[in-house]
Amino acid sequence: MRLPPEEKSKIDALLDRFLSSRQSNLLQSTERISYLIFMNRLENMYY
Repeated sequence: MRLPPEEKSKIDALLDRFLSSRQSNLLQSTERISYLIFMNRLENMYY
């Protein structure tokens, strides 16, 4: 599944924030972003 360009740019911005802060582990950053996307989509399903 491909993400729309606007969502991809938001994810890229989040990843940049994670990597520029103390969070330098790419795998952990990816897991956090995946969790945020999942929670966002779950919330959108019920509201």
